[in-house]
Amino acid sequence: MARTEISAVVSEETKARMGRHVRATGVTRAHLVEQALLHHLQALDEIPQDIIVPVRVVLSRESAERVRDLTFHPPAPTEAMQRLFNDR
Repeated sequence: MARTEISAVVSEETKARMGRHVRATGVTRAHLVEQALLHHLQALDEIPQDIIVPVRVVLSRESAERVRDLTFHPPAPTEAMQRLFNDR
């Protein structure tokens, strides 16, 4: 199989995690990257796009404030939610 080289910029944390995994398992970085890409691309082919949750979500200031407010002051559960979680 023909080989080609690719280049990618990653965060320091990602690089450190890759280094730890490579040292712990003995696999090469090239093998790890190729397997990860193949796994990810296969998942993208097989999983419907509308159920893939992104790793990072970027919020506007207003959206972030709304999430913060809902986290610190959640609304009361609806009747339907109470029935769903009722153990009786």
